[in-house]
Amino acid sequence: MQAKRNGLRKSILPLGVIALLGAGFAAPSQAAKTLVFCSEGNPDYLSPPLARTTTSFDAITPVFDTLVRFDPATQTIVPGLAESWTVSPDGLVYTFTLRTDAVFHGTADFKPSRALNAEDVLFSFQRQWRADHPYHRVSGLTYDYFRDLSMPALLKSIEAVDARTVRFTLNRPEAPFLADLSMVFASIASAEYAEHMLRKGTPDEFDRAPLGTGPFQLVSYQKGATVRFKAFAEHWGGKPPLDSLVFSITPNAAVRLNKLQSGECHVMPFPNLADLPKVEADPNLTLMRQEGFNVAFMTFNVQKKPFDDVRVRRAVSMAIDKATLVEAIYGTAGRTAKNPLPPTTWAYNDAIVDLPYDPRQAVRLLAEAGYPEGFATELWHMPVTRPYMPDAKRAAEMMRNDLAKIGVRATLVTDDWSVYMKRLMNGDHQAGMIGWTSDNGDPDNFLYTLLSCEGARPGGGNMAKWCDPDFEKLIVRAKQTTDTALRTTLYHQAQEVFKREAPWLPLAHSMVFMVVRKEVRGYRMHPFGLHVFRSVDLDR
Repeated sequence: MQAKRNGLRKSILPLGVIALLGAGFAAPSQAAKTLVFCSEGNPDYLSPPLARTTTSFDAITPVFDTLVRFDPATQTIVPGLAESWTVSPDGLVYTFTLRTDAVFHGTADFKPSRALNAEDVLFSFQRQWRADHPYHRVSGLTYDYFRDLSMPALLKSIEAVDARTVRFTLNRPEAPFLADLSMVFASIASAEYAEHMLRKGTPDEFDRAPLGTGPFQLVSYQKGATVRFKAFAEHWGGKPPLDSLVFSITPNAAVRLNKLQSGECHVMPFPNLADLPKVEADPNLTLMRQEGFNVAFMTFNVQKKPFDDVRVRRAVSMAIDKATLVEAIYGTAGRTAKNPLPPTTWAYNDAIVDLPYDPRQAVRLLAEAGYPEGFATELWHMPVTRPYMPDAKRAAEMMRNDLAKIGVRATLVTDDWSVYMKRLMNGDHQAGMIGWTSDNGDPDNFLYTLLSCEGARPGGGNMAKWCDPDFEKLIVRAKQTTDTALRTTLYHQAQEVFKREAPWLPLAHSMVFMVVRKEVRGYRMHPFGLHVFRSVDLDR
């Protein structure tokens, strides 16, 4: 899940000249290694503060680095642009020492005069935090991910102790703070490049033609077609094995597979489940799979009738035959969900008893709520394949049929992916399908990001627009302690409140599948659903 604001208004973003693949992505020459990733959709933003979908994260991750990063191999936070850090005993002061060898990309008319320093870190956070910052209102941003994590209230100060040292002081302890800093919104951009764009009078270009310190540099973006990158030889981690990287935007899963089999693409996400036997039978392909850190759900907008009544929310939840839906949509690659957290998280409350599939009781609840004849509603569904939902349209059709049996007349609605997300986060829907894959592995990334009172504002990540004082107290208290046992207890209690109030209908947790060609070397599935190509190579 996730959404955005203004941003990529121009369909092509030139950032210099490199040798690009020809029409149809013909095989590159022997002199260069170009990997083509068949992406499932358009990145709606390429600037880190705007991004809210994994589709955008995938296109941003090659270009930018963060102070710290999540290491999938060890499941820990490790150094990134900060080579080390310390945390004060009271958990309020984080001091980061920056590496000396990180340099920013350049363009034909911008050449960085220095390496990364503390000024860049301050710029990247203060832009999102301070309303008087010269870039705060550039591109019409509202910095929703920053706000959904409660960063404005959490941060007390950010200081440059010296050119290599940055000190964050918090207003309260925050257990997931380091994990949060590994996320895309916390990517470090160039203050010098921002100043250059201000002097030119084109500050919006800063977000449309972003420069980072990452292993690849953005070359161009053509909506509906490609995102192109070239290797950055001066990256502090060394030049990546690939010379260039191309995202071939291919929404249809069957088309993605055809491209992969023909050699037009090397890596594709989210194959149709019906195509898995075909993939496994192809000697040129490798099928990869892992249990997803995800949940798919239908969110009720509790600020709109009839879903302002918990009896209606419970009735609709009891009318949906989740077991049949999961069997039809996921087969053996999914399981029914009962909580907002996936079972892969340490705070999952397995003692929760799910609402049963009980249409008769659903009818009784509707009558009790004043809807003896049912009601009409819109049911929104995603227009694209997601790792947590392989076929949203078919799932919506099945739910519509179930709802008709209790007198609820659902009209299906969808839209362009970026528009869909924006409208869902603004609260335009009555009921809508969506999902979430963890961005950092902490339960807070589900329960606070998706269900806090802060996130219930228009544009926020709480698409139920639900603000429950009991739930809020529990998740806020859980953020403020590093005692894992206490956090677990608090999150278990929060899931009990969630189940009682039913702001969502949790639908499923899924397996995630990737397909790669045999010549691809070093590709690893990421637990948070990202597609990372830093260490990937190709056999010639």
